[in-house]
Formats: sequence, C-alpha cells, structure tokens
Amino acid sequence: MWHKILAKFGVFASVTRQRRTGQRWDSLRSAHPTLRVNSEVKLLMFEPPPASIPPLPLRRDVQFESAGLMCAGWYYVPGDWRPGERRAAVVMAHGWGGVKEMSLANFAQAFAAAGLVVLVFDYRFLGASQGEPRQQVIPRQQRLDYRNAITWISSQPEVDAERIGIWGTSYSGGHVLAVAAEDRRVKAVVAHVPAIDHRDTVLRWLRGGLGRQVMQGAGLIVRQLLQPHRAVTAAIVNTPGRFATLPGDEAYRWQCQAAPHAPAWRNEVTVRSMLAATRLDVRRYLPRIAPTPLLMMIGNRDTYCFSDVQRRAFASAGEPKKLLECAGGHFDFYDEPGLSQVLPDETQWFCRHLAA
Repeated sequence: MWHKILAKFGVFASVTRQRRTGQRWDSLRSAHPTLRVNSEVKLLMFEPPPASIPPLPLRRDVQFESAGLMCAGWYYVPGDWRPGERRAAVVMAHGWGGVKEMSLANFAQAFAAAGLVVLVFDYRFLGASQGEPRQQVIPRQQRLDYRNAITWISSQPEVDAERIGIWGTSYSGGHVLAVAAEDRRVKAVVAHVPAIDHRDTVLRWLRGGLGRQVMQGAGLIVRQLLQPHRAVTAAIVNTPGRFATLPGDEAYRWQCQAAPHAPAWRNEVTVRSMLAATRLDVRRYLPRIAPTPLLMMIGNRDTYCFSDVQRRAFASAGEPKKLLECAGGHFDFYDEPGLSQVLPDETQWFCRHLAA
C-alpha cells in the first residue's frame, strides 16, 4: 500500500534505489522537499502536498443488508470531500463468480479521484459477504443486491441520492442494464463488456469446438436436478481439456493473475448458477433504459460476450447513449495496457451525467 502512496509523490523509486546502493537517507531531503526523514526511527513523514496534487481518496470497509444477509464492500470518499457536501456516487460489483479484489480497485480509485463517492461490493454468497450456499451466482439475487446497495449509499452523508450511477462488468454488465431499466434512482450506467444473451454464447461455443465442454456442463446440470438437496459445484476456470464454466486459456490466465490478490475468491460456482445462466437474456431491457444515459464498452475480440450481440443490443437502446469499442478480448481491459483505453471514457461518462 505505502509504495503506491510514495509513488504518488515520486518518492518510492528514489527510496528503493538508495536502499539498494547504501546511500544515506539524509540525501532524500534535497531530492524530495516534501519528505522529512527521522533518522532515529526511520519513519517517512510528509509535509502537506502541493495544492495542485488532489488528496488521495479514503477507503473503508462497510457492510449493508440485502435480503437479511450482510454484503461486504469498500466505500471510497474523495480526498477533497468536506463535511456537508453531497457528492455523486457509483455502485460497482464484479462478474461471474468474481469478487471486489479482482481489479475493481483500478476503476473505483479513478472514479473517486475524479470526485465521485464509490461503493464496490461482493454479492451475497461470494467473497467477504454472507450467505449459503457459497458460490451461488443467481441474476435476480445479484440485481437485488445492486438495488440494496443503491439504497444504502443513498443514505450516506457524503452522497446526493439524486445522482447515483451503476457500473458492471461481464455478467454484472448485464445486471446493470436490467437494473437501470427498472430503477429510476439510477441516473447513469456503464456496462463494461456486458453479458447479453448466454444461450447465444453457449451455441457459439458449441459451433466453435467446445461441444465436449458444453456436454459436460449439461451433465452437471442433470446431476444437480437428480440431487436437489445437494449443492453441486463446477470450476469457473480450468486447465485445457478440463471442464470450466468460463472455458479457454484467456479466462484461465486472467483468473490466475487476479486470484493472488483475492484470498476470498473460490474457483467454483454452484451448478444451480449454471442453470440460472441458461435463462440470462437482457435484450428486452435495453429499450427501457432511456432516458438514463448508457455507456456500453465492448471488445472486438471478445469470445465470452460477443461484440456483434452487444452492438445489436446497444442499437435498441434510446438516447443518450455511447458505444465504446476497443481492440481486445474480454479480459484485456481490467488492467494495463488495456485499462487506459477505457478508463478515461468511463470516468468522464459518470462525471458528465452525474454532475450537479
């Protein structure tokens, strides 16, 4: 954590370099006038940063209730917030089986640095949130969690309840389209590589050579139906040749990269979640989102949420709306170098449409 703060002021590289070369800590004073060094206890202390550098956002752990269970979240307040102010806010959650530690801070920190209050949360049954059976991913339940998150953040003293936006990615990208169509408390929405029609995706996987994987999934669903009192689970990602609900090397590599930062993440979902996914189709919600402003971000090489399906869904939405299409696959935009292709537009969308 501290290396990020030091890097914000251009200090970390110099401190690290001088540690390695044995240079005296005293020499840091001349290189970094905002840094004072106490040579007796080796503490780094900062003078107030220059006025041109905005204060860092503050983050704290929070909980809110959803259907009798507690959802865990991160609550970001802009560093320049002052008591009595009411700021616009954004509610965020991850996609299929994902938890908040899996790259969502990249977006939340940027939104908060732009002056927005942000809530990033784990759905019930996942991550740090309560609920049994664990690893259950049911669209109607997760959309209810979004609505309860909106209710919670609207009651916070830092937030203007009339300026709430929602952000979702992949599976939750579909959720936010549905929530925005039905909940007029939402004043702006960003759908990041959204899932539109899961049945279409499965049919394309069948035609694309993943027939064995699809049949293995169907077998698991039959097994669950025959054992209704048992929570059968399936892997989210897996090595080549083994069944996964997100098949392929791209998903496997990204999840392996993200998992070390997310100790509460588990590489499984309930088979009931797979059954619920077969009914996922949010196309009917798109025409009902307007007049809420919609930004849809898509990747032109996405093999999990296909871009032609996304474009057709977007075309059915009313104004105001914007389609942001970038070169890359489904997982290319959570971290750099793809992140910088999308983050400015997504941040600007919220700032523009949630302005006072």
